[in-house]
Amino acid sequence: MKNLLLPILLLFSCGPQERISKETFDDVQRNNEVKRITEVAILEEAMVWGDSLTQEAQAQFIDQLEQAIAAKGVSGAIEFCQIKALPILAELETKHGVTLRRVATSPRNSQNKPDTQELPLLDAYAYNAENDISSDPSIQKLQNGEVLLYTKPILLANAMCLSCHGDPKKDIAPETTAKLTQLYPQDLATGYALGDLRGMWSLRLPKKEVVKRL
Repeated sequence: MKNLLLPILLLFSCGPQERISKETFDDVQRNNEVKRITEVAILEEAMVWGDSLTQEAQAQFIDQLEQAIAAKGVSGAIEFCQIKALPILAELETKHGVTLRRVATSPRNSQNKPDTQELPLLDAYAYNAENDISSDPSIQKLQNGEVLLYTKPILLANAMCLSCHGDPKKDIAPETTAKLTQLYPQDLATGYALGDLRGMWSLRLPKKEVVKRL
């Protein structure tokens, strides 16, 4: 009996140790994979993801805005902007675990004022626009590199936008002006022409989420 008992005990004692060793090995392998991902690759992926998310947000916004204009006219669509614009961004934030904003130095909605990290970047885009210098999206590291701030200029490129952001004397209808005054008494977002810088996309991407994509 004693001779049979010893191999059985050895069998049971080896099993868990082998399993634990394999789990540890897998953890080490995963950590090594993360270490092999270079900082350049992470920034490049953040740029690709930033382009994709902002294009998706812009496409959703324009599509729903055009539907609102077709259904209610320009003045009626202003209410859409007030009620639906932020939820569109919030839905993408929840879906992807990011923070997405549209910011401007002359905002219509006071919630779209740039913060202290966004303002210098927006000023740089404004300088480029004033001096006919092209502006590309950029990535900044925040919080010791744990958050990547993607920004991209927003240009007023669609003539449709002039109907509520253009010259109040020639582009914006009186009923639209009245609705803007009603809904946005502190509105600063008029007087633009085609091609003007309207603001910028501000997208905060957690580095760990970017790494997951790689």
